[in-house]
Amino acid sequence: MTLSTSDLTGAPDARTLILKDLDEQGWWFATSAASIKGSQLATHPVAALTFYWPQVARQVRVRGHVVTGSAERSAADFRSRGTGARAVALASRESQPLDNRSACARAVADAERQLAADPDLAAPSWQVYAVVAHTVEFWQADKDRQHVRVQYRHGEDGWTRTLLWP
Repeated sequence: MTLSTSDLTGAPDARTLILKDLDEQGWWFATSAASIKGSQLATHPVAALTFYWPQVARQVRVRGHVVTGSAERSAADFRSRGTGARAVALASRESQPLDNRSACARAVADAERQLAADPDLAAPSWQVYAVVAHTVEFWQADKDRQHVRVQYRHGEDGWTRTLLWP
């Protein structure tokens, strides 16, 4: 999925992440709270998610406010990752300048040793987030460009469905 946030100036910022879960609380993903996206969400806790499947010409767009998951859920998510992914997450100063690749390799090797010594270790900055949707839109392409768009909006009385123009 593509996660879109906004920076301090309001400029959009998008990147691709993995949808971890979808439940009654929201659409879940995870990242370091110290990352740029984590900082953006701490400052402005709203986001959009976009799922696009070109092979079937379908898209789903989700917009809403963002909440953080519990420390327990975040740690469990971190521990569910592969060893390499956990080592990189522990070592990384995500999106910060890197002088050379060998510095990264050394930091990851150090993190791998930490994980070998303590397999239950979880990065303190690892955080799960949920987008609590207020709008979900489904889009189906049409060869004649008369695309089908159905939007669901959450309000005081629950969800309402609206058919939209292409």
